[in-house]
Amino acid sequence: MIMYVLSEENKLKRVDEGFPVSHLDVERLLVAWRWLCPQKLSLIARNAFGDLFLRDEAGGLYWLDVSGGQLSKVADSEAEFRARALTRELRELWFVETDEEHGALRGLIPNADQCIAFTTPIMFKEASRGNRPYLVDLYEAVSFLGDLHQQVRDVPDGGKVRLLIKPKPEGIE
Repeated sequence: MIMYVLSEENKLKRVDEGFPVSHLDVERLLVAWRWLCPQKLSLIARNAFGDLFLRDEAGGLYWLDVSGGQLSKVADSEAEFRARALTRELRELWFVETDEEHGALRGLIPNADQCIAFTTPIMFKEASRGNRPYLVDLYEAVSFLGDLHQQVRDVPDGGKVRLLIKPKPEGIE
C-alpha cells in the first residue's frame, strides 16, 4: 500500500509503508460481512478505500471489495499475493493507487484507522456524477457497506433501490 504524508515544505511525499494492518481488529471489520465470508480469516492488507485482503486458514488470499460487495480469491498463499502485488497492473486494480494519489493531492490522506469514502456509495449509478470523497473511520465505512450490500444483494444490476434512513435501534452505537 502506498501512503502519502505532507513534508515540512508542505509538499506531498509518497511513503511505502507495506501493509500496516496489525492494529486492526479483523472480527470487528467483518461483522457486517459475515453473510458473504463466514469463514475464519486474518487481515493481511487493506487499501485506502477500505478494501480488505484476507487469508483463510488454508493460506489462500482473498480480496473483499467493499465497494463492489464481492469476495474474490486472488492468490493461493501470502507469498504469491505479495509477489503479485508488486506488479503495476495488480497494484492499480487492488490498491487503486492512481485514485489514492489523486485523493492525496486533494488533502485526502487517511490515517491508519481511516479510509476514503464517497458521499454516494459507488455501487450506485448516481455515484458517477458529482460524488465527493471524504475521510471516514475505517470500521464505520466497512460496516456500512457490508450492511448495505447485504440488503441489496438480491437486486439485479441496474435495479432501482430506495434508501430509507431509520433511527438506530436502542442499544446500537
